[in-house]
Amino acid sequence: MVNWYLQSGKDSDIVISSRIRLARNIEKYPFTTKCSENDFEKMLEEIKEITPSLGYGLKFIKLKDIDDLNILSLVEKHIISPDFAAKKNANGAILISEDENICIMINDEDHIKLQVFSAGQDLENLMNLIIEIDEKLGELVTYSYSKQFGFLTVSPTNVGTGMKASVMVHLPALALTGNIAKVLNIVNNFGMNIRGMYGETSQIQSDIYQISNNQSLGLTEEEIVKNVKTIIDKVIEQERLARKYLTKDSLELENKVYRSFGILKYAKKLSLDECKRLLSDVKLGTDMGIIKELEDSKISKLNLYTKPGNLQIYLGKKLDGYDRDIKRTEVIKQILES
Repeated sequence: MVNWYLQSGKDSDIVISSRIRLARNIEKYPFTTKCSENDFEKMLEEIKEITPSLGYGLKFIKLKDIDDLNILSLVEKHIISPDFAAKKNANGAILISEDENICIMINDEDHIKLQVFSAGQDLENLMNLIIEIDEKLGELVTYSYSKQFGFLTVSPTNVGTGMKASVMVHLPALALTGNIAKVLNIVNNFGMNIRGMYGETSQIQSDIYQISNNQSLGLTEEEIVKNVKTIIDKVIEQERLARKYLTKDSLELENKVYRSFGILKYAKKLSLDECKRLLSDVKLGTDMGIIKELEDSKISKLNLYTKPGNLQIYLGKKLDGYDRDIKRTEVIKQILES
C-alpha cells in the first residue's frame, strides 16, 4: 500500500495534506515540565503495555532507538515535529502505524499528542478517526480534564478540546501575482495560524504554507474543523483565481514552468533550496495541465526523495551535503523515468 504522503487526495492541486492533532496528558503524572525520571519511566512502560490494546497496528518505538537518518525522515514527512526530533531523549517515544497515517508522540510538550494524516483535503474523515482513537485511549488511561476548561495541557492555547487541525497548501500563483501577503493576512485575521512547511513563520522557497486553528477553548471538534475547512476553501478559491489570471499570459507561464522542468530533468547538481523552487514551478505546471509528462503522485515522490534524509534512505547510504546535491539529480532522473 502506498503511504499517504505519496498519494493524491481531494483538491491535491492545492492541498498537499491534512493533519489533525490532539494534545492529552495523563492525570496521575505531572506535566512534562515537572516529571521526574521515575515518572517518565513509569509512563513509557504503561503506554508500551497498552499499545496492543489500541489496535490500528501501532508499534511502540522509543525515540532513542531510532537512528538519526530515520528521525530526519520522519520530520521531512511531517510525521514528527522538528522540536520533538531535536530532543531525542530517553523519555520520548512514538506509536506509529505501518502506513504512517497515525503517529502518537509521547512526551513532546504534553504526555500524548495523537496525530492522524491524509493526502489532500480530508479533515472530516481525519476528525472521525482521531476521535475514535482518542476514545479508545481514554478507556485505557485517565486524562487530565477539567469540567470548566476541558482537557488540560502545558500550553494554554491547547486547553479545551486540545485539537489542532492543519492543512498544507501550495500557493505559487498567489505569490506570482503579488497577492500572497494580502490573502495570508486575511486568513490570519480569521484566527488562523500560518506558517512555512516546517513551522517557520517566513515564506519558504516552495510556496507551501501550513494553515491551522489557533484556538481550541470554547469550540467543539466539529466547529474547529468547520472553521478551518471554510478558510481553506476560500484560500483554494483565491489560488485558483490567481492561476486563471496567469493563463492570460500563457507563454510566460509555460516558459517559466518548462524552464524549471528542464533544469530539474537535466541538471547535474542541485541544492535542496533550488530543488524546492523548481519543484514548486513544476507542480504548478503539472496541476494546470501544462506539463503533461507528469502527475501529482510523481511530484509527491520527487518532493519526498529529494529531501536530505529520505534521499539517503532512498539510496541506502549516508552522504555529505556536496554529494547529496549531485545524487539528488540522479534520483530525480530515476523517478522521472520510472
